[in-house]
Amino acid sequence: MTGLAARPLLYLDVDGPLIPFGAGPYPRGTDANPLLARVDRALGPLLEALPCALVWATTWMEEANECLAPLLGLPELPVVEWPEPSEEDEPGGGGGYRGHGGPGRIHWKTPALVGHAAGRPFVWVDDEISAADRAWVASHHPGRALLFRVDPGRGLTGADVGALRAWLLSG
Repeated sequence: MTGLAARPLLYLDVDGPLIPFGAGPYPRGTDANPLLARVDRALGPLLEALPCALVWATTWMEEANECLAPLLGLPELPVVEWPEPSEEDEPGGGGGYRGHGGPGRIHWKTPALVGHAAGRPFVWVDDEISAADRAWVASHHPGRALLFRVDPGRGLTGADVGALRAWLLSG
């Protein structure tokens, strides 16, 4: 692979990493979605400067390009298309119903991201990553992978982006 195709992927979740859910204080939102006021706009240039290809990995889907990309000063990004939920994804089933997989179970996003990466190195930034996800990726993904769990109470920080940069440059 050469050029952009050779760049590692960075899968970026929204709720938790970009929209923190801690105690605040947060500015009052005036947009249709008042939670957008919690987005740290300084993260946009930091993320765009990373040596990788940014990809939305969120249930916001295309709405991330409509609402968040402009706030962060990011261009339109590719969006991971999620599979339809199965019966195992329902509450009480095996998949965690579009939430984290629960103790010892993988997150429903994990297999989809590994499939999307198709062997390319990747970083996954999310607030619901567990040891089970790390183990599953290690056994199912042939390339380098960093599953970077963000504390949803504080969200992604400049220091976190620095750690992502260090990992991306180490490969």
